[in-house]
Amino acid sequence: MYRKYRDTRTWRRRVRTMDENWQPLMPQLVDAYLEWKEGLVKPAAGSEYDFEVDILDIYTTDRATTVPRSADVVSPAEALVRHGYLGTVPLNPSLAISLRTLELLRILRLFKPSLSIEAFTKVVCYIYMTPYRRHHRTAISDAFDIYLAILRSVRQRVQAALGRDTPHWRALNSCPPCSYVLEGEIPPTFDRLLVMDGNNSLKRVGTIGGRSAGDLRTFESDYFLPTAYVDKFANEIKAAQAQEHVDIPMADGDEDSADENGDTWSDTAAEGSSDPTDGGNLSSCTKNWKAAASDEKKRMWSIFDECGVFACACRHGLLLWLADMVRSGEKAKFPIAIAAMIATVLRIKVALGYDIGCSFDGTLHRSSIGPEFFAAGSRMVVNAFHGYSHAYPCQVRFHPNVIQGIGLEDLETLERIFSASNQLASVTRHATPFRRRMLIDLFFQQWDDEKYQNLGQMLYNNYVQALDIIRDMSPVVAEAMRSLSITTDDLRAFGEEEREYFATLTDEDSWDVHAVAYVEVLQQLHAFNATARFFAAVQQDYHWTPPESGPTVYAADLSVTRKLETARRLLNEKIDNLSADAVRWEDRLGISRRWQPGDREYDETLKYIASRRYHQALGKLQRLVVQRLFELHKLNLSQTAYRVRSFIAKNLQKRCKAIRRAVDEYNRAAAELSPPRPALDWSKVSHFSFIEEFTLLQDTRNDLRGKRWAEPVVREAMRKARRIERAREELANVNREARRLHTAIRDEDVLFTTVLDNLRAQNDPIYTSVLDYCTRRRAANAHNLVYLQRLYSLDGFSGDPTPGIHRGASEKRPRPTTTASKAGPLSSGPSHVHPSEMSAGPVAPSVGPHTAMPVSSSLQGLTASEMSEVQKDEEDAEVEADEDDIMDIAGLVDHMANVAFSM
Repeated sequence: MYRKYRDTRTWRRRVRTMDENWQPLMPQLVDAYLEWKEGLVKPAAGSEYDFEVDILDIYTTDRATTVPRSADVVSPAEALVRHGYLGTVPLNPSLAISLRTLELLRILRLFKPSLSIEAFTKVVCYIYMTPYRRHHRTAISDAFDIYLAILRSVRQRVQAALGRDTPHWRALNSCPPCSYVLEGEIPPTFDRLLVMDGNNSLKRVGTIGGRSAGDLRTFESDYFLPTAYVDKFANEIKAAQAQEHVDIPMADGDEDSADENGDTWSDTAAEGSSDPTDGGNLSSCTKNWKAAASDEKKRMWSIFDECGVFACACRHGLLLWLADMVRSGEKAKFPIAIAAMIATVLRIKVALGYDIGCSFDGTLHRSSIGPEFFAAGSRMVVNAFHGYSHAYPCQVRFHPNVIQGIGLEDLETLERIFSASNQLASVTRHATPFRRRMLIDLFFQQWDDEKYQNLGQMLYNNYVQALDIIRDMSPVVAEAMRSLSITTDDLRAFGEEEREYFATLTDEDSWDVHAVAYVEVLQQLHAFNATARFFAAVQQDYHWTPPESGPTVYAADLSVTRKLETARRLLNEKIDNLSADAVRWEDRLGISRRWQPGDREYDETLKYIASRRYHQALGKLQRLVVQRLFELHKLNLSQTAYRVRSFIAKNLQKRCKAIRRAVDEYNRAAAELSPPRPALDWSKVSHFSFIEEFTLLQDTRNDLRGKRWAEPVVREAMRKARRIERAREELANVNREARRLHTAIRDEDVLFTTVLDNLRAQNDPIYTSVLDYCTRRRAANAHNLVYLQRLYSLDGFSGDPTPGIHRGASEKRPRPTTTASKAGPLSSGPSHVHPSEMSAGPVAPSVGPHTAMPVSSSLQGLTASEMSEVQKDEEDAEVEADEDDIMDIAGLVDHMANVAFSM
């Protein structure tokens, strides 16, 4: 019998020891991996250094193998990698996983991020026809960590061979439509359109019960901003002193104040704070959006160490940076850190979309990075759909529909990104910090690769959308202007007048608020005095009745008398308190004689109170309808046909009691106005699509009926004219971005050819890995070229179908003396960019100033092949669409409505 040895080491010690043993071996393992991939490892004759090891190989199902080992290979881990296996431990491994099996796991996780190691291990055990082995899961997990570390080192070497290893290269150059600036192009209004936002689905549960973390490894990634860098901006915003606030709430309860998770979001501000992103009072346009909640509203449950990520991406969907929200919600330091990276790394003029961009604009101005950010001409924007939850005065300043240069971009890119990254939640929630970041990094590498591959398709779709808008709306706007006898200049003037009006439309004055409080005190005082007089007076029709005999009846009468006496004393105390309050308000407002009903000031304040109640009722109704529009938008139902919307509205009428009560409150408040406002019915409210339909109801001080821009017909013409203007901007933006992408593809192809030729001539072991990278990239470029060719073939295309010259190329070589003729859609055109300029990489063969740089024949062949494959995919999609049309529409509507109502 052998005595069983019990490992008394802690998990932290075991992880640390294993990591310390792996790190010195990593350079040799990377070299061994490259030799294995290159096929340089030759079978060796048996030697005394050979050893046998158990293996897991999903392709061969072998259970053990003999690993040849020469005398110059000191480490068994290196010998395993040279022959296609990776040991589960660095020293004396007893089990190894084949590299092909680990690569299969990596590929599966690229396209199914929620795949767990346990599920994959069960697949392996199933193929091996054995029960699930827990120790196999641990072995595969540990080996997968090392395998990804090897691949990261290989990737670094590939990027270095291509000259793409400079600091911040990915953020500066990964998106050619954003960054590959050409000579002679018309400067855009904004150099880049960026978005940022937070997401809490990638939370990670921390240690509990006083336990310490076991895995202390750190994962370095150029996606993640260091936590120390973000924390530099934690306390630099000095909160403004909170202003005195007179709270006059509505009498009825506000059941809709609870969010969808059942959490009640209080409007009470943190003491000594004022900015919505820094724990201050919420502005009127951000109260409806949880991202603007103050600090006490943003604190996450204490069980989480990382409460999510804060991300920044370009309008094409490629990610720039991530920041972990460590034990906090979406605080001001995260967007400030992103703005700091934009100002110090990109150093360009950007339009930065954020769901509370209007409130954050003030925060950023007060920050240390604000002057540098705004000096470049950058500005904050509110995302398109989020913007509809903001007050209309905010929309006329920050909504992308009214900002020149943004085009048709909705700046909701991160909502789509987070929708995809949510798949990671199940595998990161209980992961270690190291593995959580590793999986997030792996996901976004694949995400960026897919977004790059679809750049051409995105540009093509945007161009088609812009052409459709111009074609469909231009005749309508022209007819409207003719019938209304207005011009394009008039529409622009109306827009400016509208912005001016809402810019000067301020909140209620402090005098109004204090007068309301004073009059309400007087109303309560009058009511209580009337009750007191009732207690003190004896009416003529009262009749005294003698007490009835009996102790029980006498005790009951005595109890009633005592209760009445207590009520009288309490009433007198309330009268005294209200009288004191009235005196204090009179002293504050400088009132020498108490207001009485019939006084001008008293009656005007009563009218203002009615107007104020009307505003509050309308605001409550607006919040509820906006929330319902958000829910419908989740199912893409906001643009549903009229019949379907009517069907859904009927069901909402049965289910949304809160909205119906809000309509009743609004109608009561509207009836108290002088003159009364028209009542609303449910059928009208349920079809509201634009928030300004609420906003135009709110002005009771100034009559908007005399302003032409307030007329519904004129407003619709303004909206469509603005949409046409944005569509024309989108055409200009895509013309510029498509030419940048075309030029980048052409220059990159030359760079790849040059680098591959040099590596092959040098017999560099990195050649195969660089070739794999270039092959995949060329396939993506061919896919982009297919859609660029389609773009150039559109009837309304107005751009230049030839690639240009990368900015800065003329400083290194002479400019052309002749102008080339307009070439075909995919011709190379006259480019004199040095191939290395795209990446600061190795020098390619010189190209003269009059020499065309044609796309390589291999890339042209790939493009032609890709064109036929894309056509097949589209034909297949059309067939599927025809089959879907056969479905029962009524059943589909019922299903979608049921899903909407259950949200």
